[in-house]
Amino acid sequence: MRRRRAVVLGVASVLVEISGLWLRAGRLGGKVVVRCRSGHVYTTIWIPGVSMKSLRLGFWRFQRCPVGAHWSIVTPVRESDLSEREQRLARGQKDIRLA
Repeated sequence: MRRRRAVVLGVASVLVEISGLWLRAGRLGGKVVVRCRSGHVYTTIWIPGVSMKSLRLGFWRFQRCPVGAHWSIVTPVRESDLSEREQRLARGQKDIRLA
């Protein structure tokens, strides 16, 4: 019974993260544009339910911003909501690769 409850809770939390990512970024995962608390935009890999280079905090993540070279809470943003300049900057700045 406990194992089943844990699995259901785990699946539900991933589904909630996926729906939040879809609402905020218009994507289900993969390469997502994010904004740090300092306003920098860049592209990162966002896999719902998985954190290889960040600390998950619900709809946010705590990770290193490659633009400002600092640690910050980041949130996904919808590319269509960004100005043309911000879109270019986000595509040009990527965080570290996994492999």
